[in-house]
Amino acid sequence: EQVDVTLVEGAVANVDHLELAKKIRQRSRIVVSVGDCAVTGNVTSLRNKFPVEDLLTKVYHEGPGAAPRGGEHDRIVPALIPRVLPLHQVIQVDAFIPGCPPEPERIWAAVSALLAGEPVVLAEKMRKFG
Repeated sequence: EQVDVTLVEGAVANVDHLELAKKIRQRSRIVVSVGDCAVTGNVTSLRNKFPVEDLLTKVYHEGPGAAPRGGEHDRIVPALIPRVLPLHQVIQVDAFIPGCPPEPERIWAAVSALLAGEPVVLAEKMRKFG
C-alpha cells in the first residue's frame, strides 16, 4: 500500500500478471516500465502469432514429456491471456526505461530523477531499444 515508485519488468502474458499489474497501479504513485519486454512486449510477444490454445497444445500436451491434463494439473500454470501486452496497454505507466536489459546508467538516471521529484527524461543515447 502507498508505494511511491514501482519498477515493473516483463510483459503481461497471463491472468496473474494482469491482476498484479492492476494491483501495482492502485497501490503506487508512480509506475515505471523497465526493459524492452515491459515497454514493447519484445521477445515474449512472439507468441502473439499463434492462438493460445494451439500454443498450449503443441508445447504442453503434444511435446516431449507431455504434461498431464485435467484437474489440478490445469491449474498449475496461470491462464494465458489471448495476446502478450506491454505494461502500458494494461495500466497507466508514468515512465519508461528501454533496454534488454537496461544498462545501469539508464536505471540510475530514471531513479535519480524520480528521487529528486523530477520527470524522467533519458538522454537520447539512453532511449534505444535492445
